[in-house]
Amino acid sequence: MRLYEILEGLSTKLPDCEITGVCNHTDKLQPGMIFICIKGLRFDSHALAEQALEQGAVLVVVERDMGLGDRQIIVEDTYKARGDLFAAWYGHPERELRLIGVTGTNGKTTTSTLIRELLTRAGRKVGLIGTVQIEIGDEILPSSATTPDPDLFFSLLRRMADAGCQDAVMEVSSFGLDQQRIGPAHFAAAVFTNLTQDHLDIHGTMENYYQAKKLLFERCDFALINGNDAYGRRLFDEIGCEKATYGIAEDGLPEFDAMASEIALSTDGTKFLLKLFAIIMPLSMRMTGLFNVSNAVAALAVGKRLGVPVSVMKDLLLDYAGVRGRCEIIPTALDFTVVCDYAHTPDAVEKILQSLRACTVGRLICLFGCGGNRDAAKRPKMAKAAAKYADLLIVTSDNPRDEDPLAIIDDILAGLTDTDVPYQTEPDRAEAIYLAMKQAKTGDVVVLCGKGHEDYQIIADNVHLHMDERELVADAAKRIFAERM
Repeated sequence: MRLYEILEGLSTKLPDCEITGVCNHTDKLQPGMIFICIKGLRFDSHALAEQALEQGAVLVVVERDMGLGDRQIIVEDTYKARGDLFAAWYGHPERELRLIGVTGTNGKTTTSTLIRELLTRAGRKVGLIGTVQIEIGDEILPSSATTPDPDLFFSLLRRMADAGCQDAVMEVSSFGLDQQRIGPAHFAAAVFTNLTQDHLDIHGTMENYYQAKKLLFERCDFALINGNDAYGRRLFDEIGCEKATYGIAEDGLPEFDAMASEIALSTDGTKFLLKLFAIIMPLSMRMTGLFNVSNAVAALAVGKRLGVPVSVMKDLLLDYAGVRGRCEIIPTALDFTVVCDYAHTPDAVEKILQSLRACTVGRLICLFGCGGNRDAAKRPKMAKAAAKYADLLIVTSDNPRDEDPLAIIDDILAGLTDTDVPYQTEPDRAEAIYLAMKQAKTGDVVVLCGKGHEDYQIIADNVHLHMDERELVADAAKRIFAERM
């Protein structure tokens, strides 16, 4: 690609030349590349601008004068320039796809996966970018971030477009929006699921977190907003694009454009009455939980907006079991139920326990922990949320990272000082799962919160240890069977 093809409005006095790539990491820098200096959370790579030129960069993109003359382009925001340059380098694949984005604290994965499934069953070839995995048609790739950095993001969109995908459905994180990882991408439809406390170690305040999420709705044609959520109602009033509301019927709130009512939950599935704009119909689905009803309504409303037939919607809900690690029932052949869920915020924990409380015959046992090197303020709030509906709490480790697991547990327990819900602590998550299951009786439900789809645990120095809760549950079940013999 030629220099002036990629710059698109950024002026330089350099003569036109062949560009070999774009990067913002010196370990990826090759001669002929454009190097983008980023002021990150821990390091400002402007310090590497001169080194990048010495390594063969054609020019550097900076936010301040680095004294490099014609070899630098000064811009207001190198995060924005990074997204724009990678989009241009990959030939603007975002212009060749119909983009659908889902943002919010909870529900992004299930909602986006349901939308992808609806569009696929309607006969379209669809790509998916999300927390659990990346899909390019039938090809499945691992995911390392909810919204990848621009280099990977636009390379994935390019692969999708080249593979014949017509749509790309993606989870859009607050990080991805704040750091402008999605570049100039514009969305045909965008969904706001909710906003509850999370990531304050990065954003600092809930207001900053909200403003980051709001950025998605400045670049979409149609916005679907959760009317049950207070931030959603605020967002609805503040955005100017075409918009609609969705949610679950709630006293004191007006009817939503897409709305579920008369909801009947069980561990085998859910029935509800759906109002879908001008259509009213009874529906059944295999997934359970009020939060999954809300996710399903959002997906169906987007599907309707994008032309998916109602018959496709009904068929999908009847046979779709849900996303791995999202209210996933792990089979054990024991006389109680084990559920695995990714809930790792106070709101998510409260919602899954509230939903399962409604269909639990016996006790509700909740196992959870909190991640290390993350928002510590939410730890006692996690405990309070769990104590609201559970009959027994098992407090354990999540991803401790560089923190002492016992110190994290102490932070959690601070939220249980004014509750009489019994609790036990066990920092070894495998032993904690066995402890929870060993105490379960007929009709009980054991909920494992926090890990969900993850098959690893992150400990010191970013070491990823293999740990799949499905395997841990199977091991615990074997021990329990042996003890009962």
